[in-house]
Amino acid sequence: MRRILLTSALPYANAPLHLGHILEVVQADVYARSLRMEGNEVRYICASDAHGTPIMLHAEKQNLTPEELVTRISAEHQRDFADFLIRFDNFHSTHSAENKAALDRIFSALTEAGHIESREIQQAWDPVKGMFLPDRYIRGTCPRCGTEDQYGDACEKCGATYDPLDLINPRSALTGAEPEQKPSTHYFFKLGDFETFLRDWLQTADLQPAVRSKLAEWFEAGLKDWDISRDAPYFGFEIPGAPGKYFYVWVDAPMGYIASWMNLLQKEGQDDPWAAWTAANDMEIVHIIGKDITYFHALFWPAMLQGAGLKPPSAIHAHGFLTINGEKMSKSRGTFITARSYLDHLPAEFLRYYFAAKLSAGVDDMDLNLDDFKARINSDLIGKYVNIAARCAGFIKKLGDGTMSDTLDQPALVDEFAAAGEAIMEAYRKRENGQAIRLIMALADKANTYVADRAPWSLAKDPERENEVLPVCTTALNLFRLLSLYLSPVLPETTGKVAAWLHGLPDWNARGVALTGVRIDPYANLLQRVDEQALAQLS
Repeated sequence: MRRILLTSALPYANAPLHLGHILEVVQADVYARSLRMEGNEVRYICASDAHGTPIMLHAEKQNLTPEELVTRISAEHQRDFADFLIRFDNFHSTHSAENKAALDRIFSALTEAGHIESREIQQAWDPVKGMFLPDRYIRGTCPRCGTEDQYGDACEKCGATYDPLDLINPRSALTGAEPEQKPSTHYFFKLGDFETFLRDWLQTADLQPAVRSKLAEWFEAGLKDWDISRDAPYFGFEIPGAPGKYFYVWVDAPMGYIASWMNLLQKEGQDDPWAAWTAANDMEIVHIIGKDITYFHALFWPAMLQGAGLKPPSAIHAHGFLTINGEKMSKSRGTFITARSYLDHLPAEFLRYYFAAKLSAGVDDMDLNLDDFKARINSDLIGKYVNIAARCAGFIKKLGDGTMSDTLDQPALVDEFAAAGEAIMEAYRKRENGQAIRLIMALADKANTYVADRAPWSLAKDPERENEVLPVCTTALNLFRLLSLYLSPVLPETTGKVAAWLHGLPDWNARGVALTGVRIDPYANLLQRVDEQALAQLS
């Protein structure tokens, strides 16, 4: 049995969730549910990313305190996650006592070991707003690749990181003014101290080839000291012994994983919330993130943990961006879809299935094509999956008075479906969800072919062969029950209804045991076809 502490990136508590956020948590949730299904211990945690200048300024515009804004947005996020059937073991916040404790402990350890230093630097100052500008509030042309309108800390086009003052033609995103330079004392994490460790960790951690290649590029460019402080005014935790200086949001954001874990264990009454991050612990630490934040998770985060004497991540799995009908999500183009907007029109499980069907273990971008979405849901879930139950369940009621046959028409076929579970689980383990779905739908095709060949509706019309109908339909429902087991990480609500109808889904290790001779309730329709008008509301 594996023990896994699983996280997805912390959503920023500044705006509603969009479908890009949902892509990530669906991937993590399917991973967690599938591994639990075969008996592993998986704890899936998350939290609100609650600090930073954007939250401070957004709260100011709404006449709220940052704490009030974070509380409201976090509640909305948790509601949307729950409605997308995301099952967290714990959801917390970086603006918490646990996160401050984690920050203080790790910062103290890094300082004592000589990995933190302070020095005076030139900072960008907005002369109109009268404040130092965070990196993300400076826009300009990337000094490496020349792409315009890039943030002050990293280029979305080429992935380069740089000092905001290195931007070409920098402008304040708040006022449009050209930033001035003012001196300020800042604190730096000496990332270069950990190059040997990071190169060794790179060889042992579970990372995708594309992530390894990107890390190699960053090593070639040289590991630079990381500015981990920001000047007041700032919403966050003040650096101990440094009045007016605050931890940069990207320092305390990954600490939120530890904070959420600490909070969970405290709720459970456990004594050592740091246990999972000690080298002796056998719990795997797995992060599922977007490819745009790989730099922070695969360089700074493991280095900080190592410097504090804690265990680095076991695995980092990055995914690509989500596009809508081939376009980047954009409000002006009508391709920016919030989680709540989708939920107001269509079932959560349809999107869970579509994402799972297209997800691989790579970092390629994914397109949500609404025509393809409609066709795939109607074909796979309605035409193939629920069609099996819909075609056969009525005969159990009509000819068996609701009781399944004591015998199977083709027990070898049920055995074949049970044996196919190992290949499906292996795909889930590797996060090759699309491959898992293809294997499941191939089985669904085979089940439908079996039903069509045996044609219970024709057998029921022949008095001499009517006795074959119940074994045929019992066989078909056993095939459907196994398909439901395999789809349960993706469709937990629908397969939960199947479980209530068919006396539960099989235990993973006993999935070859058929369900026979039991009374079942009349079949109730499980899923409806995609509503055209509802779909049109999304575009």
